[in-house]
Amino acid sequence: MRVSVIGGSSIDGETAAVAEALGERLAERGHVVVCGGLGGVMEAVCRGARAAGGETIGILPTADRGDANPHVTTPIATGMGRARNALVVMNGDAAVAVDGTSGTLSEIGLALAQGRPVAGLDTHEVDGVEAVDSPAAAVEYVERSVGRPSGSEGD
Repeated sequence: MRVSVIGGSSIDGETAAVAEALGERLAERGHVVVCGGLGGVMEAVCRGARAAGGETIGILPTADRGDANPHVTTPIATGMGRARNALVVMNGDAAVAVDGTSGTLSEIGLALAQGRPVAGLDTHEVDGVEAVDSPAAAVEYVERSVGRPSGSEGD
């Protein structure tokens, strides 16, 4: 399945390590990472996914595909600024929020409004977001919620 990973664009090393481990775990389970394609959590999750041989889609706020971080395999330029947040969550079957500020909060709200399950790793406390304590727990939650483990038809 596709999993939208949302989170802060400016993060510390500990958060980067969590996001990278999340990307690795998603790729190992056969899932595609969808994100905003820039830095911070987006770059770290893509780096982890690519290290494990996974596919990454970056839905960029800018009109230039070249703005994507170097670990994005499929950059999608939108020229939409923050309005692209809706596209990030709509292109995932579920979402995982890592850290983040107002942009992440808007993506959480959009994901919940679209009926997407959302796991949260050290992020906003919002009704409907399943707080988890590890990348593995986040992946387990979204797989269980969508009912399609890796390798299922439709991935």
